[in-house]
Amino acid sequence: MTKPALTDLLHAAVTAVGGTERPGQVAMAEAVAEAIDSNVHLLVQAGTGTGKSLGYLVPALAHGERTVIATATLALQRQLVERDLPRTVEALHPLLRRRPEYAMLKGRSNYLCLHRLHEGVPQDDEEGLFDPFEAAAPTSRLGKDLLRLRDWADETETGDRDALTPGVSDRAWSQVSVSSRECLGATRCAYGAECFAEAARERAKLAEVIVTNHALLAIDAIEGAPVLPGHEVLIVDEAHELVSRVTGVATGELTPGGVNRAVRRAAKLVDEKDADRLQTAAEGFERLMELALPGRLEEVPEDLGYALTALRDAARAVITALGNTRDRSVQDEDAVRRQALASVENVHAVAERIVQGSEYSKHDVFWYERHDRYGASLRVAPLAVSGLLREKLFEDRSVVLASATLKLGGDFDGVGASLGLSSEGRITEAGGAAEHPGAAGEAGSAGAADGDGGDGAAEAEAEVPQWRGLDVGSPFDYRRQGILYVAQHLSPPGREGSRGDMLDELTELVQAAGGRTLGLFSSMRAAQAAAEELRGRLDVPVLLQGEETLGELIRRFAADAETCLFGTLSLWQGVDVPGPNCQLVVMDRVPFPRPDDPLMSARQKAVEETGGNGFMAVAATHAALLMAQGAGRLVRATGDRGVVAVLDPRLARARYGSFLRASMPDFWYTTDRNQVRRSLAAIDAAARDGV
Repeated sequence: MTKPALTDLLHAAVTAVGGTERPGQVAMAEAVAEAIDSNVHLLVQAGTGTGKSLGYLVPALAHGERTVIATATLALQRQLVERDLPRTVEALHPLLRRRPEYAMLKGRSNYLCLHRLHEGVPQDDEEGLFDPFEAAAPTSRLGKDLLRLRDWADETETGDRDALTPGVSDRAWSQVSVSSRECLGATRCAYGAECFAEAARERAKLAEVIVTNHALLAIDAIEGAPVLPGHEVLIVDEAHELVSRVTGVATGELTPGGVNRAVRRAAKLVDEKDADRLQTAAEGFERLMELALPGRLEEVPEDLGYALTALRDAARAVITALGNTRDRSVQDEDAVRRQALASVENVHAVAERIVQGSEYSKHDVFWYERHDRYGASLRVAPLAVSGLLREKLFEDRSVVLASATLKLGGDFDGVGASLGLSSEGRITEAGGAAEHPGAAGEAGSAGAADGDGGDGAAEAEAEVPQWRGLDVGSPFDYRRQGILYVAQHLSPPGREGSRGDMLDELTELVQAAGGRTLGLFSSMRAAQAAAEELRGRLDVPVLLQGEETLGELIRRFAADAETCLFGTLSLWQGVDVPGPNCQLVVMDRVPFPRPDDPLMSARQKAVEETGGNGFMAVAATHAALLMAQGAGRLVRATGDRGVVAVLDPRLARARYGSFLRASMPDFWYTTDRNQVRRSLAAIDAAARDGV
């Protein structure tokens, strides 16, 4: 049988979802098919409105091998499984003569645990031995959530937390879920045959397309125990998020509260000597943490090293004891033991990592954090994840990385280097290796200090992954649809203090726009100050992140043209409001990482120590990615018009300004404040007239 043409398959799929075929989508689909067939890796930037989901789904389904699609957001996972995949599979069936199966797979803690639901939660001490369903007052929020979960358990087919609407608090969910370490295992659990997590894994084993998230992909790659079925193609959507998600999974944390919880959980299962030893080590760690000041530890202090060594050794002894003893007097002993083992293993693993890292390795960063509510914590994270990703992600299958923002400063090299794809492996249009180090040489130099355990010679001998970068553009005419305005006349933002001139400028812009404003702020304090100020100055509703659920805030913002929505990081990337109700996007300042951010400053220093430009490779790249995402909130459809206003003169004046502007959509650029006010007023008038 003749293999159907990719263009015919794409046309059928686009028609089925009610979309419009775009030249960029066709180019993307052809590039994805070529990358899969030739077993090279592809970074593809597909601007908003391209239809990138079908751009990778169609060639993956046509290829016919098992494909894993990893996304960063729940919204995209739902779109793929509930809309794009069902329609695409049906549309392609007559042409492919088969109907590929697909499934969603997440980490175990995302699924309701029937054992926890029916048997209760193993508690930490005698005072806590109660059934949370009985103890929680039915009128309290926790009580209501638990009753809802009990009823929902009889109705749900998947047990997936994200299928529960409205959702429940993290505290309530923790009563009915387990981590992979706490799980008894299907063969040892009385509810194993009905387990929702196991059912999801079985469905995934039978599926040709598996939709998962970045976190599970990271766990699968890092921890060595595969949780994803074997697959020939990996597609990472929202790939600009991958490095931060992998870093999060690879970050360890110790707190006095967590250590004491491990002690309590283990005490009832091991002999008094082992329990006392762990208790003594925990007390020594807690005393040190009471004096801990926030900030990076360039090296582990001697007293902390002694405390962590004692904690590690005591935890190891308890882990051995937990495996050798049984106590049938403990109710639901298997569950209690698994919970205790998970807690103590985490203490041991993090303590061991910091002790070993302080002695032998420069691959990790250590720092103290202090939270007003939770107290001090000790954290450890990889200096970079590029080496880890290069080793774990790109060796065994073709990988496609897609996003609306992968070209920073005009090329793919910076993002490619952070993902473990060096400029030496980039394939040019002529077919040769790339010779443009650019930001990649700088960002990639951090990879030399990565936690992959390899030295320079070993890395030089390793096979360099071959990859190609492709920008398929956007169907939007950014220069006609949008303006990038930089308020060059304002004073530069400082670290502390109010910015009176910035608030004046913001007020005038919002007034000219008639509301319709999404305010993206670098800190919650700045967002709160701006919301409070504008509520007093203007007669338009100003919504503030944190005062209501994010979904409800976005719904209200999208429903009323005069409404403004102010907030921080979630809004820079998570708002999709096409139409006239979002015609002004304001950024209060260039979103550089905080100078005292331990991980970012360590990564910047590592680049500088190898001769690179640490500021451009780390801080400017971080800011460019956020600004590209933030500016992308403005134009979401072909009829959208508006202004992105950056109230930070450094974007116009500083040497790095051109790099940041080149990372954003190609809007018409101006620093003329009067011109922008006239444009906003005209856009507002047109929207009111329904033009």
